[in-house]
Amino acid sequence: MAAASPTRGLWRASLTLAAGGALAQALPLLLGPLLTRLFAPAEFGLYHLFAAVAANLAVVACGRYEFALPLAADDAEADALRRLALHLLAATTGLAVLGAAAWALAGAGAWVAWLPLAVAAAGAVSLATLWATRAQRFQALAAARVLQYGGAALAQAAAGWAGVGLTGLIVAPIAAALLATAVLRMPWRGQAATGPRLRDVARRHRAFPLLNTPHAFAGALQDTISLALVAAALGPAAAGFWGLALRYLKAPATLVGSAVSQALYPKLAAAGPTVEARRAVRQVMGLLALLATPLVLALWAIGPWAFEALFGPAWREAGVLARALALYIGLHFVASPLAVVTMAWAAQGWALRLALIGQVAFVVALAAGLAWGGLAGAGWAVSLAMLGYFGIYFWRLATWPVEQSDR
Repeated sequence: MAAASPTRGLWRASLTLAAGGALAQALPLLLGPLLTRLFAPAEFGLYHLFAAVAANLAVVACGRYEFALPLAADDAEADALRRLALHLLAATTGLAVLGAAAWALAGAGAWVAWLPLAVAAAGAVSLATLWATRAQRFQALAAARVLQYGGAALAQAAAGWAGVGLTGLIVAPIAAALLATAVLRMPWRGQAATGPRLRDVARRHRAFPLLNTPHAFAGALQDTISLALVAAALGPAAAGFWGLALRYLKAPATLVGSAVSQALYPKLAAAGPTVEARRAVRQVMGLLALLATPLVLALWAIGPWAFEALFGPAWREAGVLARALALYIGLHFVASPLAVVTMAWAAQGWALRLALIGQVAFVVALAAGLAWGGLAGAGWAVSLAMLGYFGIYFWRLATWPVEQSDR
């Protein structure tokens, strides 16, 4: 019998997730002009640096075993993966305590004490999200995204009004992630006496910690190094411009990409690398490219003016940077949901090798651009470097060797 089409129900699920994501992203975007008037660029710079470090740990907190959940053969194996991920999350949170202490001794402020809770909350919401993705509970996923992203922005605005400052910027997303985790209702107690042993499950899905974990960690490390380079070269305020620009420019990719990938991943995992599945990937790429083009053109045309009008005169330089990064943002918009393709098609080794090349190219281009032309120079250099990298990536996925579907 022919396998079910990977595109069947894909767009309906994507639209459900996108509807929730639209509200989740609309709130931060609408509140952005208020936040930039409640917090200084230097405060945003420190916040984005903290968030990047926390993300570096959180992205690998569960050993990436949560991303194996849609591939689990049955509920018993899925439960074993969940328990394995929880053990790893506890260990990573403990390491974050040591990391926060070392960071504090290096001269950082008291706000670094929030690092372990930030790691725990981000790891928990990732695990709960993939648990719900396996069950294809798309309405719950949409609601959780509204609470996580929209709730964080609302809480940051409230903290700004209360005059809490940097601590408010940090604590608000942590609280929102914990609330989103609760909404997803993942069981925190499993039936440890039944099902496969954790050791067997860990070995069966070892590609996730061995290949996907360094891939994810290197991607997050790129953001951390980028902010550190900008702050070291131009100061905390410039890091604030960089962080704000990327936060808001990548919001459309977060909205659309997360919705499409959460719907696409279980479909591709079930279908395998077939002609029909590759056709679905090509369709996704083409549609995303059509959506990305107006965004790139708008940033080139009115980026500096738009940032100054929305966020205030102090943030015009972030708009100049946005214009320089426009091409990279468009390419990232298309690529964002496609990371699940190589996971579903057991091609994580290839994805890791290519990603490492791209991340080195990104950081080298950023450093050269900073030396050549400051913040805007860094943006143009990154856009040009990423044009070559993403071109290779898109072509390879579009021409991936596949099996013929039974008909």
